[in-house]
Amino acid sequence: MIYTVTFNPSLDYIVSVDDFKLGLTNRTSSELLLPGGKGINVSTVLMNLGIESTALGFIAGFTGEEVIRRLEEMGVQNGFIRIEEGFTRINLKLKTIDGTEINGQGPVISEDKVELLMDKLNALGDGDTLFLSGSIPASMPNDAYQRIMERLDGRGVQIVVDATKDLLVKVLPYHPFLIKPNNHELGEIFGVELKTRESVLPYGKKLQEMGAQNVLVSMAGEGAVLIAANGTVYDAPAPKGTLINGVGAGDSMVAGFMAGYMQKQDYKYAFHMGVAAGSASAFSENLATKQEIEAVYKQVKENEEVKR
Repeated sequence: MIYTVTFNPSLDYIVSVDDFKLGLTNRTSSELLLPGGKGINVSTVLMNLGIESTALGFIAGFTGEEVIRRLEEMGVQNGFIRIEEGFTRINLKLKTIDGTEINGQGPVISEDKVELLMDKLNALGDGDTLFLSGSIPASMPNDAYQRIMERLDGRGVQIVVDATKDLLVKVLPYHPFLIKPNNHELGEIFGVELKTRESVLPYGKKLQEMGAQNVLVSMAGEGAVLIAANGTVYDAPAPKGTLINGVGAGDSMVAGFMAGYMQKQDYKYAFHMGVAAGSASAFSENLATKQEIEAVYKQVKENEEVKR
């Protein structure tokens, strides 16, 4: 079974505002309300590719109930733990100014609720896949990912980690199957600036030496690099297309990679599927559909043929 964990899910209010003016009343030209959070995004893209998963995490209040309602409407299973006080956060994302967003705080998560989640994860074993994605709420211990991986160590669970800086570095001794920093996050870990696919290689290999099995580095318009567990390095330029919505592109890449790997057990195919899924979501109003991913995959394959 496949599980995703989103500690701090959200309702994402994604809007377009033509000619946005600071300090004045602005009106939307388009708006969309979606369940959000990195793990939820992974579950959504997996579902679009025909792969079932169960979304785990914490929800609270009327916004949390709406997250669950929308996930169930989409066909995504969930095992969310309810928090009695507070409410699941609302994140405002302004599409017309790329990268501009205001993210809410989310509810306070007590230690006993964390243990309830740990109890659910304790049931995982050989053949299961777990995605740990995103930040840890301020009310939770910052070693939560480390604690989860320590509990599951040696059980045969394939664990994917998409996190930043210390959250990521601390789990490396437990040998996650896949990690996916972007080039900025990778550079932040080592105190360097990484702009080209060639420049990320030595630092991606360092993360591998520190314990990661596969290191997938996303680089937006520059493309992506995979340093595979078998020692092979793959790189690909970014597919051509119009950036419409960058929200969830990295999560889509992770989902696409693992969907590809689970299908064929082949790193090259998985890498191409990851690049295709990430780009397809960036070129779409919403997280990419199977048809959109397949269309971009053809371009990725064509680019590979040209490279040869």
